[in-house]
Amino acid sequence: MKTFTRLVTGTLFVVSLGGCAVPVTQEQSGTVVGGILGGVVGSQFGRGDGRTVATIVGALIGASIGGNIGRSMDHNDRMRIAQALESQPLNAPTRWVNPDNRNVYTVVPIRTYNSGTGPCREYTMDAVIGGRAERVVGTACRQADGSWRNIN
Repeated sequence: MKTFTRLVTGTLFVVSLGGCAVPVTQEQSGTVVGGILGGVVGSQFGRGDGRTVATIVGALIGASIGGNIGRSMDHNDRMRIAQALESQPLNAPTRWVNPDNRNVYTVVPIRTYNSGTGPCREYTMDAVIGGRAERVVGTACRQADGSWRNIN
């Protein structure tokens, strides 16, 4: 379940930093991405009809978790994540509490390398959303426009 949560949270992080051409809420993006990832993870379990059930259950759980996390992050949270990736030294945590929803986030860059097109940073992000702790481990790379995009 931890791997599933990491996948969902990491993908939501990508969606939240990347923006969309069509106006879609963070909750909607999170629900869709979570549902897809949940289905993918669920499809790895069982055989035959059991695999189908696991895929459906995984998609439903993923959509629920993804919508919750997507709903919880606002523009300021996304900006703080990007700022931490841009400017924090390795192993230096950036922590903040969202004043509107009281969610707590901590982002820690743990490795920096050059991808050939720009810098990339591996990071951890701990989030306490509605009293539940979640952890993301991922890698983001700086794009030509200065934004950060997750690559995993």
